[in-house]
Amino acid sequence: MAKELKFEEMMKKLEEIVSELESGDMPLEESLKKYEEGMKFIQACRKKLDETKRKVEVLVKKDGKSTLEPFKE
Repeated sequence: MAKELKFEEMMKKLEEIVSELESGDMPLEESLKKYEEGMKFIQACRKKLDETKRKVEVLVKKDGKSTLEPFKE
């Protein structure tokens, strides 16, 4: 992951890795490398989601005034 990938690109790579691992056609060492690569993508996706979640604020009108409130799940 030398360059910064978009979230969607990371998810696509992760899906490809899962498919490869599920096929069962790889030697153990290669499977382990793919697993480690997949874990890195999972961590990067989580980080991206956490960053985005913190940035998301909902604009709410109260008493004719606009206020920003944190995003609620």
